[in-house]
Parts: sequence; structure tokens; C-alpha cells
Amino acid sequence: MAKAKILLVEDSKSQAEVTREFLERNGYEVDWVEEGKAAIMKARTQPVDIILLDYVLPDINGNEVCRWLKLNQHTKGIPIIMITTRSSTKDKVSSLEAGADDSLPKPYNEIELNARIYACLRTKALQDELRQKNRQLEEMLERVEILAITDPLTGLFNRRRGENVLEKEFNRTVRYNTSLSCLMVDIDHFKKVNDAYGHRTGDAVLKEVAELVRSNAREIDTVSRWGGEEFLVLLPQTTKENGLRFALRVLKAISHHTFSGISDKQITVSIGLASVPDSSIDSGEKLINASDLALYEAKRKGRNRVESA
Repeated sequence: MAKAKILLVEDSKSQAEVTREFLERNGYEVDWVEEGKAAIMKARTQPVDIILLDYVLPDINGNEVCRWLKLNQHTKGIPIIMITTRSSTKDKVSSLEAGADDSLPKPYNEIELNARIYACLRTKALQDELRQKNRQLEEMLERVEILAITDPLTGLFNRRRGENVLEKEFNRTVRYNTSLSCLMVDIDHFKKVNDAYGHRTGDAVLKEVAELVRSNAREIDTVSRWGGEEFLVLLPQTTKENGLRFALRVLKAISHHTFSGISDKQITVSIGLASVPDSSIDSGEKLINASDLALYEAKRKGRNRVESA
């Protein structure tokens, strides 16, 4: 607190010099201005820990300066001590209503001034600490929320999040009479990969497949890990024809990719596609079931292919 920076707003040069000398002698850094507008500019553009504000100023009175500073997002946290020759209860109340944290009548006792500055700085320090803890709590809650909807291995949304997005996208599609395509993507013979190369290599394959699918998706699309080696892709405002183009692009990207640790083996996927509008699909659950059936058909027909419902 001894290194705190004080903005002194005082139109009397002689009074300002006396106050400034006293404050600097007590270890504070003091910046002095004579007018309200200059005080506002200083507070907006330079770091200030506390403001000693004279009520009577050449341009605008101290209450107006105080009110403006307390309404501004960047300066509202700066403590303000109003210093005035007006000592009536009405004047003190008006200053407090304008946002002042304290008031001190002129002529003031220097020891009392220092005590009031210290009290304001102590309160500010506690408020700053509380704001910092609140920010840390918000960041922690944000991290927890992200963890709750994210698959830890691939970084994709997890199944719970995928289900929530599916419900919202399906309802939006029905409401606005647009199209929605749903893809189920499953890695072919993934158990053989784990058995032959180990689970660490299998995890690497999962992550690389996830990235290949995600890199081909648009910003408005949703890619989530649905189960072990299965992924759900939702393509809003996408017809079955355009969904098929996307699926073929993903199929090609994965089958031509050289995977870490298994450069001697081709990794492929099977993809099932379903889209709405479709008279037989009236819920998100039925859309998933239709894409699942199409996936099974792709598996039955030899894998490394796309089948649509």
C-alpha cells in the first residue's frame, strides 16, 4: 500500500502542494491535476489506486466526476475520497450517492487523511482479491464444464454432448424445415489393430481418425465420439447428397492416411448416412437408428464404404 499511486484532483495549487508533499513523505506516488476532465482522462489511461477528489473544480464539480468514474467499467473500482469545504449532511450524502467511498471536510487533519486512504486501499485490496478468486472460480468451472462434455482421448465431444446437440439440431431442422444429415463412422477391424500393435497404437489411431473427421467438417458441424471406435457426425443444413459427398471425402482421407506406428497397414472406416427430411424419421433417436442400420449395411457389404438409409 505504501507504493500506491494517488490521483490528487485539486484546483488550489497551494493546497495541492501541501497535500502532495505530505503524501509523498508517507511513501505514496502522487499525480496531480487541477480539473475534473483531466482527472477522468488520467483515471482512464493510467494506473490509479485511489483518487482524492475536490468537490469544487473549475470545469465540473466533484460529484459529476465521481459519478462518471463509477459508471465506467474500467474506473468504477477505484476508491474515491471526496474532499470538500461543504460539511453539511446533505452534501456528504450527495457525494456518497454519486459513488464516493468516503468524504473528508477541509481543512483536514493529515493523520486522519492518511488513515482514510489506508482504509480505502485495504478495502480495495480485499475487493481485488475477491475478484481474482471469482475469476479463478469461473475459469475452474469453465474447465470442469469442458471436461464434462469432452472425450479425454480424442478431444471431441463425448456421447452425452453428441446426444444433446442431436436433439437441438433435429428440433431446429423441424422448426425451420431445413435438412440435417447424420453419419455414423466406425473404424474397420479396430480390434485387430489393438491385438497386433497394442492399445497405445490403437489410441493413436483413434486420435488421428478423430482429427481427420474433424478437419473435414465445417465450423457448424458437430463431431463426437459415440463409442469405442465409433464417431457421430451431425451436418446441419446438409442434404443427403451433400452428406454423401462429405462421407466420401472422409472415407478417402482416412484410407489414404499413413497412421503412426502402422505404416504397413491401411486403416479404413465404414460410414452409415441418414438424413431428414424423411417421412419415416420423426425424432433424433430414429435418425441415429437409421444411420446405424446404414452403417451395418456398409459393414455387411465389405467395409471401407458408405451406405445411406
